[in-house]
Amino acid sequence: MPDKKDTKYAEVPSVEASKEENVGMKAQMTLLNGITVIVGSIIGSGIFVSPSGVLASTGSPNLALVVWTVSGIFSMIGAYCYAELGCMITKTGADYAYIMVTFGPFLAFIRLWVECMIVRPCSQAIVALTFSTYILKPFFPTCEPPDESIRLLAAVVICK
Repeated sequence: MPDKKDTKYAEVPSVEASKEENVGMKAQMTLLNGITVIVGSIIGSGIFVSPSGVLASTGSPNLALVVWTVSGIFSMIGAYCYAELGCMITKTGADYAYIMVTFGPFLAFIRLWVECMIVRPCSQAIVALTFSTYILKPFFPTCEPPDESIRLLAAVVICK
């Protein structure tokens, strides 16, 4: 067993040394990363679910394209509203910060709680169910995949 004198330990800077340095995370997001995050947030997973529903409801490919164009314009207007909020309220925290400044801490907390406990888990479940449906459809060419298999695969996808 080696002697403690021979063991080399990593030097840990003292508290005084860390106070003098500016400690922080280095920004590693490139322009391309930023663009893909924003486009992914705007488009979302609905792009994989709603085309067939829009086409079935409109009955015409041309009208479906008009509906998609109008929806894209509304999404762009919403993105511009968020950009304006980001310019006006310079605190970090997105929705939480905007609601905190506008309505106060109680509603900001409620919004954050609802986001964490309801919105995000539900959206993950929807994405997992959509993924499972599209993965299983080739194995059931003449009928819909069984609900049990869709749910089981979705649960596996979420757990991994």
